[in-house]
Amino acid sequence: MLDYRAEFDAEVTLDGGGELRARGFRLNIPHADVTESEITALLVAALAPQRVERAEVSDVRIIAEPHPPADTRAERVRFVELSHVITAGMVTSPGLPGPEITPHLTRLASRGVYAPGTEFVIDRISMLGNTGTYLDSPYHRYADGADLAGLPLERLAGLPAVVVRAVGGERGVTAEMLAHVAVTGRAVLLHTGGDRHWATPRYGVDAPYLTAAAAELLVDRGAALVGIDAVNIDDVAPSSAGERPAHTLLLAAGIPVVEHLTNLRELPPLGARFTATPPRVAGFGAFPVRAFATIPAEEPQA
Repeated sequence: MLDYRAEFDAEVTLDGGGELRARGFRLNIPHADVTESEITALLVAALAPQRVERAEVSDVRIIAEPHPPADTRAERVRFVELSHVITAGMVTSPGLPGPEITPHLTRLASRGVYAPGTEFVIDRISMLGNTGTYLDSPYHRYADGADLAGLPLERLAGLPAVVVRAVGGERGVTAEMLAHVAVTGRAVLLHTGGDRHWATPRYGVDAPYLTAAAAELLVDRGAALVGIDAVNIDDVAPSSAGERPAHTLLLAAGIPVVEHLTNLRELPPLGARFTATPPRVAGFGAFPVRAFATIPAEEPQA
């Protein structure tokens, strides 16, 4: 098995002024048949949070290298938690009830069921599927869409991730911001900074979102999953009149949506693997996930 890198020359013009020129620049690439436009998109993503006005690559050379043995590579990853903790009564989305967590069998009561010295607790939770960090399946929007039990694991686990930095700008993540991002087959994670208001009244006010045109671009380019660290993938301001174009477009294309992510600032633009798996519940549209990413760990210095 081989890993691939692209070596190339590049000329980049930055938005707002400034130019970069590089010779022999190297980037990891997903396969040997990558196109120049895909390499350009990977380069733009690697330069984030710098905004790029124009980028050109030339003299592209593809380098193949042996893939490290699994037993040595597997130990050299770092896990990054991307989920909020679920607690009794917490508010995920303003206006929706929080979870109720109660004991079904207490430890004290269990002593009368099991042998002396043996005790257990069995807990009960009553909550909406849209609690904490959760995943929307197509069934959430469409009666004939795939439910949680029908989602293939390859859409949920170990996805190559691309992180789109959209902190401090306009509320809407636009198609222009995604124009040079390589999204095909990737989990596209929108880092808006909206999670800094989690569990406060500001979380649902003027929140970041994905525009309809940007959602259409992600569908056209074959994104595998889309996640956001804000209250909703759509604009939920009163002026939106209840329209949900991002949900409508993404879920119609079978692209799962993960909302209420956190800690995306800890991820690099490229190189992470993203996982968000809900339980296999039939006839259910959304459910909390333990979302996390793995990134290659730095080698210790000799």
